[in-house]
Amino acid sequence: MELVNTHCHSRYCGHGAGEVEDYAAAAEAAGLTTLAFTEHFPLSASFDPDGYLSVPWDQMAAYREAVERAREAHPSLDIILGCEMDYLGADEDRAITAADLAPYELVLGSVHFVDAWAFDDPAQRGAWEEPGAPERIWRRYTELWCAAAADASQPFHVMSHPDLAKKFAYYPSYDLAPLYEAMAEACASTGRMIEVNTSGSYYACAEMFPAPALLAAFRRAGVPCTVGSDAHDPANVARDIERGYELMARAGYRCVTVPTRSGDRREIPLA
Repeated sequence: MELVNTHCHSRYCGHGAGEVEDYAAAAEAAGLTTLAFTEHFPLSASFDPDGYLSVPWDQMAAYREAVERAREAHPSLDIILGCEMDYLGADEDRAITAADLAPYELVLGSVHFVDAWAFDDPAQRGAWEEPGAPERIWRRYTELWCAAAADASQPFHVMSHPDLAKKFAYYPSYDLAPLYEAMAEACASTGRMIEVNTSGSYYACAEMFPAPALLAAFRRAGVPCTVGSDAHDPANVARDIERGYELMARAGYRCVTVPTRSGDRREIPLA
């Protein structure tokens, strides 16, 4: 079956490793047909003072040039130039223009911050252990995620790792089903896609993003789904893509939706 990865990073962000060319070569060797580079769009110094979470502004042109060189070197691989952009809600302090985003053929929307707190940063996970924290954080995370997914003015094409709040395996005492339904409704309202992000299996939560019940809610709402490994190392560029397809099939999906360079979508049937 045709394999695709619509989410990966490289050494241009402070927590990635490997050159763009390394990922493209590994993807081609693994038999992928589509690879989307989706480097973390620059954050301000107040959110990323050390340049660890995102790509510095002055490195974005070099990133784009590296992707173009990879395209020339691997003509059989459909390489998409994209970025992953954090939704910051009321804490947004960047003035991002249409011109800033014009070069990017795919924009992933992500929520990594809850009221300016990087809730998935291992160095800051202690806040999860405060009394009542999981109950409070999951509700606020869902509010922000739904706001991002339902806001048509946002540039996002795909909403990434929808239940990232489970990364450290802290869960609320209440039933998550109502939150899942709200997330599915929010995403369906704008026609955006979601992804099965295979990296979740390698965190404390030990399961892909999203959870099976959340993925089933997206499917019932008619939300298209793609698959990405969220690789930050070339060795992981094709990791668990087929397992991601299997998760989709179990949730009731009949095809993988694949974004294209032109902004269209195509489908891969799930046998």
